[in-house]
Amino acid sequence: MTASDDDLTPEVPLPIFQISQKVKRYQIFDIKAVTWLRRTHNILGVLIGGLPQSPQQNVFLGLPLELQPEEVRLLVKNGIAYIVDDLRNHEKALRSVPRELEEYKANLRKEGLAAARAFEKQKQQKTKEVLQGRSVRQPTPDVENAANGDDTLFDTLLPRSTTRNSPNLVPYFSTPTTSYPPFPTPPQHSSSLLPDVSGPSYALFEHLHSKGYFLSPGLRFGCQFSVYPGDPLRFHSHFLATSAEWDEELDILDIVGGGRLGTGVKKGWLIGGVEKGRLSEDTEHESLHERAESGDQKAREQNVRTFCIEWGGM
Repeated sequence: MTASDDDLTPEVPLPIFQISQKVKRYQIFDIKAVTWLRRTHNILGVLIGGLPQSPQQNVFLGLPLELQPEEVRLLVKNGIAYIVDDLRNHEKALRSVPRELEEYKANLRKEGLAAARAFEKQKQQKTKEVLQGRSVRQPTPDVENAANGDDTLFDTLLPRSTTRNSPNLVPYFSTPTTSYPPFPTPPQHSSSLLPDVSGPSYALFEHLHSKGYFLSPGLRFGCQFSVYPGDPLRFHSHFLATSAEWDEELDILDIVGGGRLGTGVKKGWLIGGVEKGRLSEDTEHESLHERAESGDQKAREQNVRTFCIEWGGM
């Protein structure tokens, strides 16, 4: 049984929560939005959620998904998402929906109590089966006395359950996987919350993303982005991408080191930036965000140039 496309598609634009006020971090908590962005818009992000039982595990992480600033800016610019100030929205929601919040908490407690009762019943059933198995495998002379009406055998082998009525049963705590309910959908804010990213970095990200590549953080390879030709679950990355200003001076040792590093891990070291020579004098003074909002996709693609450097063995 497969889910329909409507069941897998979130409401657009979808909220991206700005968690921190000082070091701005952007996260998504809805699994439907995470899978849809990955499948439809080549947005990867990084899963950072861990389990309370395994706080040190870092192999298979879960929600929330933390996005790169370049990913957030691209989604907001294309009208796919909007940024929500988590602190302000959380406080406002707590003040505005007290009744719905209490009902939601009561429902969570009811579900936790039902789960605790089911677990306790299963535990008692297993205990009963184990004790019955022991009595069958190891018969004693007391079995005949029990058959004659003597209940001393069961008094010794089957202790009375102290949780039959479960008066002090503690409900399990379940962690909600979505913020609504009880909170309503956060309202849209202005673009003043857009993340601050450098011009060359965002230009290179947008250029490669428009070519159909998947981009993930490239910190472990010493670059800005690891560039994949498809979903990283199916492909290895092809390039280690680094942005630079068009007239920025590059140390020859950095170029050699980047090329050798890329070749050593079977990738190409890619460097790219905005070519100023093709921009008009008026456009040169515009910010990158203003040029992006103009909607001239073709012009923006022509203004970004990339170069791939590989180490050739002799």
